[in-house]
Amino acid sequence: MIALSLAEIAEVVGGQTHDIPDPSVQVTGEVVRDSREVGPGSLFAAFVGERADGHDFAAQVVEQGAVAVLASRPVGVPAIVVDDVQTALGALARHVVRRLGATLVALTGSAGKTSTKDLIAQVLRTKAPTVFTPGSLNNEIGLPLTALSATGETKFLVLEMGARGIGHIRYLTDLTPPKIGLVLNVGTAHIGEFGGREQIAQAKGELVEALPAAEDGGVAVLNADDPLVRAMASRTKAKVVLFGESAEADVRAENVRLTDTGQPAFSLHTPSGASDVTMRLYGEHHVSNALAAAAVAHELGMSAEEIALALSEAGSLSRWRMEVTERPDGVTIVNDAYNANPESMRAALRALAAMGTASQARGGRTWAVLGKMAELGDEALAEHDAVGRLAVRLNVGKLVAVGGVEASWLQLGAYNEGSWGEESVHVSDAQAAVDLLRSELRPGDVVLVKASRSVGLESVAQALLQTGAEGVDAR
Repeated sequence: MIALSLAEIAEVVGGQTHDIPDPSVQVTGEVVRDSREVGPGSLFAAFVGERADGHDFAAQVVEQGAVAVLASRPVGVPAIVVDDVQTALGALARHVVRRLGATLVALTGSAGKTSTKDLIAQVLRTKAPTVFTPGSLNNEIGLPLTALSATGETKFLVLEMGARGIGHIRYLTDLTPPKIGLVLNVGTAHIGEFGGREQIAQAKGELVEALPAAEDGGVAVLNADDPLVRAMASRTKAKVVLFGESAEADVRAENVRLTDTGQPAFSLHTPSGASDVTMRLYGEHHVSNALAAAAVAHELGMSAEEIALALSEAGSLSRWRMEVTERPDGVTIVNDAYNANPESMRAALRALAAMGTASQARGGRTWAVLGKMAELGDEALAEHDAVGRLAVRLNVGKLVAVGGVEASWLQLGAYNEGSWGEESVHVSDAQAAVDLLRSELRPGDVVLVKASRSVGLESVAQALLQTGAEGVDAR
């Protein structure tokens, strides 16, 4: 964080100083909420969680080097006491962002936010110092913490914004007002909470409504291939830039294809030129993510050649998102178990099918180990059934549906589409899936593991990677 005195912080957040002998002492380290991350000069934000109360760690964090605690009650060590720690953290982030000279880029969407944010960051940091949301810490706590990690040298601040209802993104943009706003798509993630895609579009579009006017530098980057996103152009006074495969897109892809290993390649076209891209990531869905990143980078002055080179070198920065690992015995594990919704599930299955082309030449098979997609409301049965059917249409060799009733819907969809015999199976839990796979996998097989975060299927991928060559039938 840019250096601020404890007295300045107290004034910004409307708090009272307690047990602070010298209010001119500055916070020169990071603002953190996890006591394990405290270092010299830190400010520790004490949140009351379900399993722990941050106030209980106050003495410990000061011993570790924190100069003070942002707290909702006196804690016996230097502290700034406020009515609400979350509100105070947001106010501090708003103050710091206003003082920064950085260009703030914000993005949202139903699917692909974290992967796209990682791509934008990797492209922009080839140009100048860039700070971006770690993982998917995109809520009212994670976002201000990310903003507060920027320093005076930061030129680009890339913030992912999530929403679970109308008004959430409006609140986040008030904390950290963006200059460039990117909307990726409007899908069915959290549709059970929102009530419909139109309501999701209403919520996501709050981002472009918050942008400055075009004459003040505001830019709305919108997906030309998604009608609900494209319609958001009428909700902003910012300059509108379209990306996608549509011929009308300002930044578009031509000659899209997948390599034998399932990695996308395409010709990137921008208003200032064109250049070829071959990505290290897996799956055709990353083309749209890459175009979104390219549109942002182009608006910030990068050439098509610079963008294409950075996209071709970019990797995956966040865990459990199409992490591809080949075991010593030749079995490939694709860990995409961080989260799942119908759009990302379809994209992952298509990537698996593409990767299977090369594996089948070596006698390998494709396996889709899938679990529940959460928060789909009344659409849950139809969406799980559709995913099961798609697995069959893509000729995925084996479907392993893991869990309760939603998993049974996955298998039923596959069965009704023509999956017979041992081509699909329903198992009760992750351990049952591991036991099955350990007995059945053979060299050349490719295994996709994917479900909503609450299911915890990453344990399947981790167990299979630990297994290595042990217990694998080498037929």
